[in-house]
Amino acid sequence: MLTGNDLRQKYLKFFESRGHQIIPSAPIVLSGDPTTLFTGSGMQPLVPYLLGAPHPAGVRLVNSQKCIRTQDIEEVGDNRHTTFFEMLGNWSLGDYFKEEQLTWIWEFFTKEVGLPKEKLHVTLFEGNDQVSRDEDSARIWQKLGVPDEHIHYYDARKNWWSRSGTPDQMPPGEPGGPDSEVFYDFGTPHDPKYGKECHPNCDCGRFIEIGNSVFMQYQKQADGTLKELEQKNVDFGGGLERILAAANNNPDVFKTDFFLEAAKVLEGVRLVGDEKNIRIILDHLRASLFLIAEGVTPSNKGQGYILRRLIRRAAVHSKIANIDLNVNLISVSQKLIQAYDGVYISLSKNQKIIHDTIQEELKKFEKTLEKGMRQVGKASSFDLYQTYGFPPEITEELMKNKGLEFDWKEFNEKLKAHQSSSKTSSAGMFKGGLADHSQTVTKYHTATHLLQQALRDVLGEHVHQAGSNLTSERLRFDFTHDKALSTDQINEVEKIINEKTAADLPVEKKEMAYGEAIKAGALAFFKEKYPDRVTVYQIGDYSRELCGGPHVKATGEIGKIKIVKQESLGSSLRRVYLKLLS
Repeated sequence: MLTGNDLRQKYLKFFESRGHQIIPSAPIVLSGDPTTLFTGSGMQPLVPYLLGAPHPAGVRLVNSQKCIRTQDIEEVGDNRHTTFFEMLGNWSLGDYFKEEQLTWIWEFFTKEVGLPKEKLHVTLFEGNDQVSRDEDSARIWQKLGVPDEHIHYYDARKNWWSRSGTPDQMPPGEPGGPDSEVFYDFGTPHDPKYGKECHPNCDCGRFIEIGNSVFMQYQKQADGTLKELEQKNVDFGGGLERILAAANNNPDVFKTDFFLEAAKVLEGVRLVGDEKNIRIILDHLRASLFLIAEGVTPSNKGQGYILRRLIRRAAVHSKIANIDLNVNLISVSQKLIQAYDGVYISLSKNQKIIHDTIQEELKKFEKTLEKGMRQVGKASSFDLYQTYGFPPEITEELMKNKGLEFDWKEFNEKLKAHQSSSKTSSAGMFKGGLADHSQTVTKYHTATHLLQQALRDVLGEHVHQAGSNLTSERLRFDFTHDKALSTDQINEVEKIINEKTAADLPVEKKEMAYGEAIKAGALAFFKEKYPDRVTVYQIGDYSRELCGGPHVKATGEIGKIKIVKQESLGSSLRRVYLKLLS
């Protein structure tokens, strides 16, 4: 049986031998892209280069990109949907186009992977009022030997690709274009369990998409039209797990070696429930492993909320299947990690942190899970959220299992009222947590920028500000981190800040476009909604942040500082207090 690691290597070598440079996978959480929580495709980190910026590795690129998509989380449990997956990708940045791409990917699928030609179907864009039917790709497929009955045309909802969807949904400036997908047929034309009208894009399970060649040749204009790009690109993406399922002629991605050994552990202890519960647990744990390895910790916001939701959803399905996840967590996660042995070192390197983080979240949730499950159908969905900490999506799922309907309208109304009342506690505060605009508070406000960058230098780039409060007496700073700072770490942070204040670095205010600011490395926060034009404060070459508060003109005005106290705000948040000494 072909393994996932073998297939990944085959793909990279195949395109490397055709002049492609292998580039590393970008992080799952992109530091300079606040438009999405996670990297969801291989092209996402490459958008500037698809629009014409030169890539340092050249015009032919290939990689296997770690991705997370949560929009299909409700579908996880079937044979093909996962939240974490790897996307095999190759790109031509203005170099080759349709002829080479379709020829090579056909060769890879049929010769390198050994997929039977008669099992493969292809789909093409049928055209619209701006872009003609993709007859060019059809001719190439026919020349490669694909019979007409295996060539299918669909509209923009199926065979057009951009990050935002169809041409109508694309915002101005976004690139996109028609695509050609390859599907593997796990059935036969006369298989009685499939309908007569079965086709590649139906959801019966007979066909599974294994690759998509996107021809990035258009850019959306401000007037809504599509303009051809001077640099026409190819963007291919193929799900590693799905191609592996096709290679093994088994339509269930959970039967691949990425899951097999871990599944045996859970099947050995499952008392009730069906295979769907096992699949959800495996998928959600695997995604959690990768997120924690990159520094994400459970919280109530952003990426941390998704991680919390994944762990708690795994806990719910463990309870349904009568599996003690706490007891089996280490053995299951070890089996999942072993499937990536020698490929993603951060998983094995951070095993203890991964286990501790998941177990702590399970422990927190376990206290309320039993009580909450007994209240499903009795208490309101908002009470389950507020009292027991049940994410609404989990409550909805549990209610569905009991044949009950979740009232989203009622939940959202109560949540809105709760949030409005909570805001009264912070009435009168300035944006950014300033008590006033005095000279002392202004010093503290500028020191906040130095503190955040110093914490990132010492602890890692997972550190992000989660809140602050400044008075004339002290600076209180909340940030993402999963453990107490050691004495050495505190001393190092203090040393860095005091060095920067002693250097009397200039504090410069710049007005620029939001995208330009992010590209320049300015820190921003997902909880904020920024306008098109933003204010960036740059402290020498050390710190850049989007900010609207008052600042000193140079760091020498701040003087020496000292961190006087630290506190825990939970498993994923810390708080420090800083005072000025002069």
